Amino acid sequence: MSVQDEFSHKWMDGKDDFCSPTRKERASLGEYDQRLSLDEGSVTSETSVLDTEQLFPLMETKLYKRRWVMLFLFSVYSMSNAFMWLQYGIISNIFMRFYSIDTMAIDWLSMIYFLTYIPLILPVMWLLDNRGLRDVVVVGSAFNCIGAWIKTSTAHPDMFAMTFFGQFVCSVATVYILGIPSRLASLWFGQQEVSTACSIGVLGNQMGIAIGFLIPPILVPNVDDVNELAYHIRIMFYISAGVATLIFILVIIVFQEKPEIPPTQAQAQARSIPPDQYSYMASILRLLRNKPFMLLVVSYGLNVGCFYAVSTLLNRMIIEHYPGEEVNAGRIGLTIVIAGMVGSLICGIWLDKTKTYKQTTLIVYILTLIAMLVYAFTLNLGHLWVVFVTAGLLGLFMTGYLPLGFEFAVELTYPESEGTSSGLLNCSAQIFGIIFTISQGKIIDKWGTLAGNIFLCIFLLIGTVITGFIKSDLRRQKANLQAEVQTVSSTGSVQDYGATASGGPWQRQS
Repeated sequence: MSVQDEFSHKWMDGKDDFCSPTRKERASLGEYDQRLSLDEGSVTSETSVLDTEQLFPLMETKLYKRRWVMLFLFSVYSMSNAFMWLQYGIISNIFMRFYSIDTMAIDWLSMIYFLTYIPLILPVMWLLDNRGLRDVVVVGSAFNCIGAWIKTSTAHPDMFAMTFFGQFVCSVATVYILGIPSRLASLWFGQQEVSTACSIGVLGNQMGIAIGFLIPPILVPNVDDVNELAYHIRIMFYISAGVATLIFILVIIVFQEKPEIPPTQAQAQARSIPPDQYSYMASILRLLRNKPFMLLVVSYGLNVGCFYAVSTLLNRMIIEHYPGEEVNAGRIGLTIVIAGMVGSLICGIWLDKTKTYKQTTLIVYILTLIAMLVYAFTLNLGHLWVVFVTAGLLGLFMTGYLPLGFEFAVELTYPESEGTSSGLLNCSAQIFGIIFTISQGKIIDKWGTLAGNIFLCIFLLIGTVITGFIKSDLRRQKANLQAEVQTVSSTGSVQDYGATASGGPWQRQS
């Protein structure tokens, strides 16, 4: 096998990564001109530009060591914002007494993140496509910093309206976060490490949630003296603001749009593609007409919406059965998230090896339902260690489901932009998150935690059934197979367009 052929096979093999090339990369290879017939028994192409007559020459690629700095900086920024999402909810009983507000008001300090995301996700994704990565990250970190500083002046019982406004500003920042990992990985990382980079970017947000469960109960103890309580709350707000400010400064000084020399051949070709070859609204309309994907949007929203409700109301559920255990409530939340990280890693490795997207998604959905039932019926047994175990089991599957939904969506919507499809998935999750948090909160107030958790179990059952009806139309896998067949069938031609292997003679390390 020639060097060029060897490179081509490596490029085709690398196309299965979760963080697949962005839409501009795909446009550079003619993928937007393909019209695949995706029936179970056939894969055909009518007008593919990806043929032996139109092959791109090899171009120089290079991996820069500072790519890890960009990834780390984004992950810390995402972590800071996720922490501020939960800094009220996990000690909700303390803030309710401090601000003299009811449960609905305190829940909205968390749900404002969901509500803000819904109308802003499409404009922000458009901004990411048209203005670039650096502008989006800078604007998002600015919102994060401003919101954190607004909250520093709200450690007073009559400043609830201002603290809500500060939380709203922070919630705007999260819209600038959730779609970034795949784009950052594509712009900066080589084909053999792009999935790892994307996973690290996502785990930064999950780590922020974990810290949000753990730290606030430690920084803000449940004391009776209002002035002392205000002091502790102020300390927490100033720490958040200081960290957010440091991150904002580092983003302005250090964060870059993209490397001088691209990391992959796909990125090299993407830089020469005019942006008018892609229609953002047309892509959205195609996704909305994709029935398997829309079923996934609903089932994903049901599952992740339940996770948001459990996270928001966790303190209330724990305190009802274990009074005075605010710190352990935070530790239980930490257990849910850490177990979810383990579940995400296991599911990712399994999918890389088996490509059984629907089967794995369905099995994890069923296990999430079972874990939720176990958690619901054991919460009131009076043993905290049981709650830790059942919550960890719940997190392993419920939070572990998150990357499965995104991976399955990439398969069902190929070759559309993964940023747009993930935005629609997240939008569904925010809508169901609001509905479930409000509804479960009302049910808990009237009938108790068991009824509230059974309410979520019902919708997890519905989501399981919907998942079973999703047609496993793995478009990306079929397109990869077609490309491999074209490569093998072409005789006497040099397959230069596929060379992206790390460490090859055309790629330098820096």
